[in-house]
Amino acid sequence: MALLAFFLFTLVVFSSSSCSAIWFQHPHRYIQKKTMLELASRIGINYGRQGNNLPSPYQSINFIKLIKAGHVKLYDADPESLTLLSQTNLYVTIAVPNHQITSLSANQTTADDWVKTNILPYYPQTQIRFVLVGNEILSVQDRNITANVVPAMRKIVNSLRAHGIHNIKVGTPLAMDSLRSTFPPSNSTFREDIALPLMLPLLKFLNGTNSYFFINLQPYFRWSKNPNHTTLDFALFQGNSTYTDPHTGLVYHNLVDQMLDSVIFAMTKLGYPYIRIAISETGWPHSGDIDETGANVFNAATYNRNLIKKMTAIPPIGTPARPGSPIPTFVFSLFNENKKPGSGTQRHWGILHPDGTPIYDIDFTGQKPLTGFNPLPKPTNNVPYKGQVWCVLVEGANEAELEEALRMACARSNTTCAALAPGRECYEPVSVYSHASYALNSYWAQFRSQNVQCYFNGLAHETTTNPAFSQEMIAASSRALLCEQERLKEI
Repeated sequence: MALLAFFLFTLVVFSSSSCSAIWFQHPHRYIQKKTMLELASRIGINYGRQGNNLPSPYQSINFIKLIKAGHVKLYDADPESLTLLSQTNLYVTIAVPNHQITSLSANQTTADDWVKTNILPYYPQTQIRFVLVGNEILSVQDRNITANVVPAMRKIVNSLRAHGIHNIKVGTPLAMDSLRSTFPPSNSTFREDIALPLMLPLLKFLNGTNSYFFINLQPYFRWSKNPNHTTLDFALFQGNSTYTDPHTGLVYHNLVDQMLDSVIFAMTKLGYPYIRIAISETGWPHSGDIDETGANVFNAATYNRNLIKKMTAIPPIGTPARPGSPIPTFVFSLFNENKKPGSGTQRHWGILHPDGTPIYDIDFTGQKPLTGFNPLPKPTNNVPYKGQVWCVLVEGANEAELEEALRMACARSNTTCAALAPGRECYEPVSVYSHASYALNSYWAQFRSQNVQCYFNGLAHETTTNPAFSQEMIAASSRALLCEQERLKEI
């Protein structure tokens, strides 16, 4: 079966050139190709709003026009944004949040109501081109959502067609965790637990509606997890390094093409070699935690500039497995979103400050020569940091929020806050700030290996400067960590 799939895929790849003339023999295919080219030539921007310092939709949309993006992707169907976008020439993508998927799949009337509320009042003045149902649904780990995403998509398409709308495509963005293996690309397959129950129905739907497989593609994480396996230049579309797939002989010059072709091979093995691909999220963080190697302005600007240059090339470059194929692409993201949980990189993907000034210069048209940009600051963290790191409170942290964080930190383990008990070495001085300062650092030190981040909803951050703990507090923190390690050994 694997040999048959590989043979079919090879046949598809090497017959692509002979198929090009067919576009001109069949007018509807020519129109379809023209639409694909137009969608791909307009580089999109992800407009997320998980922040408490972001400008209004009116200001944000003006910023999007100023950077000359051609397409904007919302993570909802915000009425204010959709109304404002009707006065622009921007293509628009809207989304169904994950928590609405189950209700939309329940019956056609619910889906009809969603379309009547979120599309019909704005379309066609607002140039909606994609509806994305959910976002990275596998990360939610809710089987109910996974089981209902394709039925929800089908009902939305039914409603759109009932209103005579055929140029809005429906899909769902997945992350690379939908694949079991991705290297080499020709070995890629979808995970066994989702291949038949989710991926096969999804691919059948996308094929039947001539839609796109939307993939959230973040080479930063692939590179940073194993920088010895992939060079930074390869991840940033730079240098002369290449990789040749041992099974197909296809030669790769960058990590993005490798990852995209991994998806193409996985789809082919399920019997769907022709489904188009769109990149619903991609980018590079310009900052992060101290131990998040390579998250800097230089790399972020280099990645996004080279990405846009590649994706706006005329004629389209495509990938080694699909040469000449246009790929609609959305850069992630417009702003930093300071209310996102997780590590520091999660809050540092933006290309603009909240006032609209650029974090680094970028040209969404792809027309500016790469040599035409101002010099970038030299990166200082492209190799892993080897020194010591502490977790300290931010200045002006809210006392009520600190009190809540203190309770949380002390509740998980008896050893975390043992030194803060009355009469113990770190009880004095008695204040929320002092106790929280010790407790959050101690908690982070104990559970850092379990993916606990030094953030605590914005109350703390990492530092390489030894904080003003007393020697007793530092010693107590170390003892707490050792106690916890001993406790874990006994379990």
